[in-house]
Amino acid sequence: ARVAQLGLVRTFQHTTLFRELSVLENVLVGRHMHARASLVAQVLGLTGAMEAGARDAALAAALSDSPRPDPPSPLSAVLTFGWRGMLKIRHVPEQLIDVTLTPVLFTLLFTYMYGGAISGSTQEYLQFILPGVLVMSVLFTTVYSGVALNTDMTKGVVDRFRSLPTWRPAPLVGAVLGDVLRYLVAGSVVVIVGLVLGYRPDAGPGGVALAMLIVVAFAFGLSWVFTTVGLLMRAPNAVMNTGFMALFPLVFVSNGFVEPDTLPAPPEQVVDLNPISHVILSRLHISRRPRSSALRPPAAL
Repeated sequence: ARVAQLGLVRTFQHTTLFRELSVLENVLVGRHMHARASLVAQVLGLTGAMEAGARDAALAAALSDSPRPDPPSPLSAVLTFGWRGMLKIRHVPEQLIDVTLTPVLFTLLFTYMYGGAISGSTQEYLQFILPGVLVMSVLFTTVYSGVALNTDMTKGVVDRFRSLPTWRPAPLVGAVLGDVLRYLVAGSVVVIVGLVLGYRPDAGPGGVALAMLIVVAFAFGLSWVFTTVGLLMRAPNAVMNTGFMALFPLVFVSNGFVEPDTLPAPPEQVVDLNPISHVILSRLHISRRPRSSALRPPAAL
């Protein structure tokens, strides 16, 4: 508290530091801004030199007398940054619109707009399409991992994190772990909407939980790809556009919306090689529909 009162951390309350200055020089700038002469001193003609000298002596005493705190452990730092991501949702709940309303719209749209034309029955198509919609909704959410990281970089928050005595990968690992909550919310919304519309999984609650775990694990791995994209791009909009452009063909050129054996040979081979097709097939734990694809044995493993 004494160091803070002396203005030492004033510089680091600003998210953007002076890049051309060293850390010590940034600290001195922040202390100087805090130690400027007051309005009364300026009116009376005082230079503030004595006050500045007293503050310098107090600052030196505080730095020499205060014991250096122990740095946090890597696990503690990761959990702290993960909790930071959850707090952002708490303060700005509008961030959950993409993981609550979007899955509902996709489920209703594909079921009632295309179900009758593709399967002849909306209820039959619902049993077919729900695992694919669930995977699609969760994977689209992974793009925001890269968007959030790039936003922190452009605002200078990452520079502030680098000045902290924490495990260097902690901000990245914690942010990705915090996004797991978004994946769980998106997947739960799809399952609840499907149950309301008439979807009935054969495997029961245990199969639903296991299938959800598989999708979340795949989304966690994919989020690291978009985290890398967030480090390379220069603007959050560029990260979002790049992420969705990459995900759209992977999601829709899969076995989540039509049976692969109804496609021509070249597209069918692409579908069979698509990693998202394997994830959708692993959703057989909560799916009632049979699969004719040759990918069934490895997906079951």
